[in-house]
Amino acid sequence: MSLDYTSGSVNFRDVGEFVNLIAGKELMLKKQLYRGGKTDFCLTSSDIETPGTIINLRHSQDSKDFGAMMIHCPVSNDIEKYSTTVPEVKIWINSVFRNFENHKLPMPLFIHCLSGKDRTGIVIGIILTLLNIPREIILKEYLLSEGDVRRDLFNNAMNGIGNPTIYFRKLDVLKISDNLTGWFFNGRQ
Repeated sequence: MSLDYTSGSVNFRDVGEFVNLIAGKELMLKKQLYRGGKTDFCLTSSDIETPGTIINLRHSQDSKDFGAMMIHCPVSNDIEKYSTTVPEVKIWINSVFRNFENHKLPMPLFIHCLSGKDRTGIVIGIILTLLNIPREIILKEYLLSEGDVRRDLFNNAMNGIGNPTIYFRKLDVLKISDNLTGWFFNGRQ
């Protein structure tokens, strides 16, 4: 299925809202963590009030900043992003998660790539893993994306992360987990 990039950010959604719907209970805060595709035709006031931080995972720079803190963490289009054990992918993922050591990162957070499913799916999957969201819920959230989404590739990517303390050995995983919990975890279950 071909994605229409001119009608808005493809695969745009509030991650917390959909995780809660899938889980059938309030696990995450809503309106704090968004995901989607490129921003060229999106982010009107009806999409998200004002993103505090936008993390762009695609190779190209964003054309608008929406008044948000802009973080650009590109990875070569020639690298298979689902191969999380490959050194280049591991370096890229670590560069993304280094940003989450900053407890003053302005919220809400919008993470995007071209289609909002592959690079974004991996990063969102790792965030949800660090929040101790059950894997079956993480997988269902990933599979909501339109386009060629592959359960096997996603599961292999998440398995490749393994123990986050080892995978992110040069980062402060405890600080990252605490920040993610403060920003996105509901606290009521």
